[in-house]
Amino acid sequence: MQLLIRQRGTEDYQASFAAMRAFTDARTPETPDELWLVEHPPVFTLGLGANPAHVLHADGIPVVQTDRGGEVTFHGPGQAVAYLLVDLKRNGRRLFAREFVHQIEQAVIDTLLAYNLDGERKPGAPGIYVAEGERRGAKIAALGLKVRASGCTYHGVALNVAMDLEPFSRINPCGYEGLATVDMKSLGARASLPEVQLALAAHLIERLKG
Repeated sequence: MQLLIRQRGTEDYQASFAAMRAFTDARTPETPDELWLVEHPPVFTLGLGANPAHVLHADGIPVVQTDRGGEVTFHGPGQAVAYLLVDLKRNGRRLFAREFVHQIEQAVIDTLLAYNLDGERKPGAPGIYVAEGERRGAKIAALGLKVRASGCTYHGVALNVAMDLEPFSRINPCGYEGLATVDMKSLGARASLPEVQLALAAHLIERLKG
């Protein structure tokens, strides 16, 4: 799998969302797969099955309904967001959504390990959680995808690097009341957002190239 990386900088969530859908609507079997790296201003997003009641008090932060899987999450400055616009059926390839998600999660685990941080999966709860130490069980990365019948995907994964984590207290993250969230900075990693974005992109490419 070849992924063309696009650095989109800081971009309003609605603009990214509209661009992802437009890209997927227009793509053909020959369209290269792309990996978009972006940072969003504060926003709460709801997955298709999300219960709006899990937004406890938005307090001026926009709430956007999306077409990805999953529940409610928060995007904001200091978070590495990677959107994967991939044709899972390209050239007769058949990469199943479950394996695709597994490889994305593994790329996040690989990225954290590069900063001496241990991440792990939790059965039935997509995303990555802290595996060791006082913050064990806290969520550090959220994942949600849209997979169309054509096999084309968009949305992706968000890794908390160095954020204001307070807005997570205004929601039940991913639908779980009281779920703790954390970022890499709080765990002792001193890395800039651009550095982590590129590290995450490299690990995504490595995991998905097969």
